[in-house]
Amino acid sequence: MAEKQSWGKLLTYKQASLPPFPGLLAALGPGVIFLALAQGSSELIWWPYIIAKYGLTFLFLLIPACLLQFPVVYEIGRYTMLTGESVFQGFIRLNRILAVLLWILMTLSFLWFEAFAAAGGTSLAALTDIPSGWSPRGQTLFWAYVSMLIFFAAIILSNVVYRLVEGFIWVVSVLTLVGLLWASAHPDVLKALPSFLKGLFIPQWPMPRPWDSSDATTLLTAITFAGLGGFWTLFYSYWTRDKGVGMAAHYMGRITGPVTGKPETIPDAGFTPSDDAGLAQLPKWKRFMVWDIGIGIGGNLLTTLMTCLLAYALLFPKGLLPQHYELAVVQSRFFEVSWGWIGRVLFLVVAAAFLSDTWLATVDAVSRIHTDCVYAFFPAARKIPVRSWYLIFLFILTAITSVTVLLHEPGPLILLSAVIGFIGTVIYSVALIFLNHVYLPRHLPAGARPRAPALESSI
Repeated sequence: MAEKQSWGKLLTYKQASLPPFPGLLAALGPGVIFLALAQGSSELIWWPYIIAKYGLTFLFLLIPACLLQFPVVYEIGRYTMLTGESVFQGFIRLNRILAVLLWILMTLSFLWFEAFAAAGGTSLAALTDIPSGWSPRGQTLFWAYVSMLIFFAAIILSNVVYRLVEGFIWVVSVLTLVGLLWASAHPDVLKALPSFLKGLFIPQWPMPRPWDSSDATTLLTAITFAGLGGFWTLFYSYWTRDKGVGMAAHYMGRITGPVTGKPETIPDAGFTPSDDAGLAQLPKWKRFMVWDIGIGIGGNLLTTLMTCLLAYALLFPKGLLPQHYELAVVQSRFFEVSWGWIGRVLFLVVAAAFLSDTWLATVDAVSRIHTDCVYAFFPAARKIPVRSWYLIFLFILTAITSVTVLLHEPGPLILLSAVIGFIGTVIYSVALIFLNHVYLPRHLPAGARPRAPALESSI
């Protein structure tokens, strides 16, 4: 392999052949995790709240908010597909100070992600009424701790955490999609469909109730988290890397892989495609990314539209708002209308799974990013194996979230995370443009460079 020096003193790129594309069904997976994490972060909480409170006033923002995520996610995935390394390593190559700033913002943003376990706990508390006699807050916290403990143990015991996350989410995603389609077919819901479709493009005016200034952050959160959003979007790089997409197939081992075998070193040399027959595989990998990301964003948009339709048809007329320690309980009416008490139980189970598995996917990805950054910024840290650092951060994050979950109800915590994530998104989106269209093309063969090199030649 011919080695190329990067701008930085720490990292290098090595040229290697782009691996053969294994087929669409074999490669799919990161987009499904993206879909499920997006649903757990916004679609079961904030958009139904906005629709239930203000009707169709803000619905026209939903489709643009989701579709805006596509180019960002594609650029994140494209960097990993072409280099095999995480997007955070790319930020470090681009500018170490910038990478440190993003690391700090990301750390602050994820001090409160236990709120998703608490939100899932609202479902389990309503479903079981266990522990009996406890307040809703007490029951919610009890189930939040139980779910965190179960997922923490699953990570520790799993040989490859990515497979655990992907497999679990495939099941929940299909179940939720079928359930929402069934609930949306109810006659009461179908009656509201024409007005709802109109509201997708023409905002309802005047608003059905006066604007509450305290909902400004809530609306920002709904827009930021539509299609995932915030620092969660960067996780797509780590999922594609663990899946072995493109040049990531050259990495021998995973942070969360088996202890035996060749361990992964981070940061390692990134791999860029060599100018050989392997480049013939590049269009296939690019098409895969369009499909994979399309499933994540398109599926997320579809389920969000259905939850909003259900909120408009069933919650808005009655003034029912999903909030406080009943974030998921109010929405159980979605399924209860169609299936009675069985539907209510089903929705609470699905909501608990989606909201709680957000904690699972987040604690795994955030532990990876911290490990990534520690190895890059502190060379002495490389004396400790990668997997050990991952487990150290896993313990730390679990301990932190176990404490912060006691401080507030889940809603305000998720809102605060979204505000920090919005700031971070603006910064890293600009950085992605320079990384993929100015810096990276200098290390790629001509056949792998972006088709519009105007920005590169002008800087």
